[in-house]
Amino acid sequence: MASYVAIPKLGMAMTEATVVQWQVGEGAHVDRGDVVVTIETDKTNWDVEASAPGWLHVLVAPEETVPVGRVIGLLAETKAELFTLQQEPAREIMTTAPEPAAEEPAAASPAAPDSVPQRARRKDIRISPAARKIAEEHGLDLETVSPTGPDGRIVREDVERALAARTAEPGHPGATVPATAAEVRDGKHVAATIPFKGMRRSIAEHMHRSLSVAAQLTYIGEADMSEVVALRAQLLAHEPEVGAHITYNDILVVAAARALHSVPILNSSLVGDEVIVWDDINIGVAVALERGLEGGLIVPVVRNADRKSLRQISGEIAGLVEKARANRLSPDDVAGGTFTVTNLATVAGGWFVGTPIINQPQSAIIATGAVCDRPVARNGQVVIRPVMPFSLTFDHRVVDGAPAAKFAARLIELLAEPALLLM
Repeated sequence: MASYVAIPKLGMAMTEATVVQWQVGEGAHVDRGDVVVTIETDKTNWDVEASAPGWLHVLVAPEETVPVGRVIGLLAETKAELFTLQQEPAREIMTTAPEPAAEEPAAASPAAPDSVPQRARRKDIRISPAARKIAEEHGLDLETVSPTGPDGRIVREDVERALAARTAEPGHPGATVPATAAEVRDGKHVAATIPFKGMRRSIAEHMHRSLSVAAQLTYIGEADMSEVVALRAQLLAHEPEVGAHITYNDILVVAAARALHSVPILNSSLVGDEVIVWDDINIGVAVALERGLEGGLIVPVVRNADRKSLRQISGEIAGLVEKARANRLSPDDVAGGTFTVTNLATVAGGWFVGTPIINQPQSAIIATGAVCDRPVARNGQVVIRPVMPFSLTFDHRVVDGAPAAKFAARLIELLAEPALLLM
């Protein structure tokens, strides 16, 4: 009897997922544990593995969105069964998808001589079938490939990136210089085309909807970070005792959580005919993903940030960022946010401001720039101080100007006396 390839329930908030790409083709044979298909839910990607060996029969095409528990493929036990399944009319099958089981650690294998073929030596490497095939075709040593897939798995993009880097090395037989694009559109040469789907489309639709439904207004200001700079220097000097590498972003999240506790209307959502003020303060932390021209942005959530210490929040943010960049976030990691912080200091220095777009159904978001020295007036004198610019966007349907200004003032106050954040 054929085994199911179904949409697993990866988190409490997950209800559906989109089939991104089948990693093996119709009729191909897979072994238990091989990655069969990649799915996407709420901007997170997940590789679904085969629960049993068999020949694949695809039921749901890429880019289709289906509910949790929907069977999207079948694994036939024999080729005869596969042929029978392929002759049957399309049908919809629902089942309770199992939670992904933790994989047993691979047993250590003895070292092999260099003369042993790579395939025999690298069975302990976690790698998708498509990525393995490309690597073997090009004779790529998998030890040189940095994995970014779930649980340290090497995926197709990792292999392609490694091959591109190898080809670009001086003296490599395949080394080339970038060529002028041959394609011309509207009288202009095309450098690249980016498919408008997956995460890129999800971000576009989410941001466009936010601007369409909310009355968004942005306040712009700056905070004197002199005391924060001094405090962080002390914390870094005693990092072993502190137990965390504290960043400005960590301190900002703590300060934002405390400010929301003081001005709770910014920690709310307009749902139907009700404004719901949330008791939980769950701070979304925007993380930029390095995906070349495609870019990418995802917002994992620090839950109950107002009830956690600076050290706890620092460790949690570091873990979420690592998972985000390794493409290992689960739907629960990005669900339930009530307010968002986006810090552009890591990618853009200097003093600058913008108008961040609210992450619906939240009612506010704050964007910050780099901490940089600026001339400011203090006691009738112009002095140089480290300041941080910020932009606070709020939904004027829910939040009036006065409470938004109170939130900004409270945030500035907390950053001026950051010792309060350690209490």
